[in-house]
Amino acid sequence: MDGELLSAKDAARRLGVAVTSFYDWLGQSDQGLLVIRGQAVTINYFQGGPQGQGRIRIEFSEIDRIRELMRVRPRRYTPRRPPQKQQYPGIHVKLGRPSQN
Repeated sequence: MDGELLSAKDAARRLGVAVTSFYDWLGQSDQGLLVIRGQAVTINYFQGGPQGQGRIRIEFSEIDRIRELMRVRPRRYTPRRPPQKQQYPGIHVKLGRPSQN
């Protein structure tokens, strides 16, 4: 099943997105603008026809690769340190109006 070519409709169904979204992803990928979960992604696909205007076909293995890029993996929560006191570097005097000292 690795070398099997899928249509855009089947590929979109396997990815769980609309066909129009899938075509949008392909267009963004062609321009180098597609980002999935913060990672730049290029989608490899085939397009037949004499001038490259034919039907889009994509390999099953490429769909699996994209699905893995979409996968959410739980991360361990790391508590943040409480904020430090606000300090002004280089200022060594008490702030406020001079008449109220």
